Amino acid sequence: MSKVITGNFQRIVLASRPDGEVKVDNFRLESVPVPDIKDGEVLVRNHFLSLDPYMRMRMEDTKSYAAPQVIGETMIGGTVGEIVATNNPKFAVGDQVVGMLGWSEMGVSDGVLLRKVDTTHIPLSAYLGSVGMPGMTAWYGLTQIMQAKEGDTIVVSAASGAVGSVVGQLAKLRGCRAVGIAGGAEKCAYVVNELGFDACIDYKAGNLQADLAAATPNGIDAVFENVGGEIFDACLARMNAFGRIALCGMIAGYDGEPLPIKNTRMLLTMRLTMRGFIVSEHMDLWPQGLKELGTLVATGKLKFRESVAPNLAAAPDAFLGLLKGKNFGKQLVKLN
Repeated sequence: MSKVITGNFQRIVLASRPDGEVKVDNFRLESVPVPDIKDGEVLVRNHFLSLDPYMRMRMEDTKSYAAPQVIGETMIGGTVGEIVATNNPKFAVGDQVVGMLGWSEMGVSDGVLLRKVDTTHIPLSAYLGSVGMPGMTAWYGLTQIMQAKEGDTIVVSAASGAVGSVVGQLAKLRGCRAVGIAGGAEKCAYVVNELGFDACIDYKAGNLQADLAAATPNGIDAVFENVGGEIFDACLARMNAFGRIALCGMIAGYDGEPLPIKNTRMLLTMRLTMRGFIVSEHMDLWPQGLKELGTLVATGKLKFRESVAPNLAAAPDAFLGLLKGKNFGKQLVKLN
């Protein structure tokens, strides 16, 4: 049995459900005592928190793939950290772990959803990005739904983000033409010059349809959709017969705005397949995907970029920025 850890730590809870756009007032920062751990439990000091778009949907009290975030409880979120006390024989003090301990400096776990990680060749923070849930989301969508193969033209929206950046790099490694869509010249330059995409469309430039047509002269075989709205419609108009669409996110509608699809006829005329997915429902494939992603990051063949908020109190502002595309790459919060 480990020594008892005493004192207080900070956490952020959902204070109220958003009405349209999320506001900082929807969150509340609290200081709470360090809890005692029971048999089979461990206490983790979190070092990084992952901020992800799915959190916006969990804040709503609506039917979805998971239960809504409970008001007054610690906001859901992926974390990486270090075990500081343990009553679980599978974990030792000092083990570095990835889990879902939320917007909190510390957390208690029974170990079921904790995974030990090795930081010898992979930075701890990467286990919340390219070698974690975002990376697996990219891997699953590309390999299982888009079924990308050599010679395909694939398009990914939010291409400079944590998920989109991995999709394009994996597609290039498989011999595809990778075309990204991102907001702003700086992000597009990064997508092409650093990540190795063949082209990147700046949707803020005002020439989305023409620029996309120029970048996909042979049409589009598969799409990884993170945004929805006019970006998705522009991609639909360029789809080739029997194209595949991995529907990962619809961030353009996360403030409650309706997202009509104008080019639905293309689903019929091009005989398209479109499938939404939640990567946590496919845990059987995680070992395969994480092995590939980990090897690529460790050998420098898969690049990533991070935006890091300085402390837990900065998390709400960073989350609002994420929903507006202000982050560059994976959005993290440094906790300890």
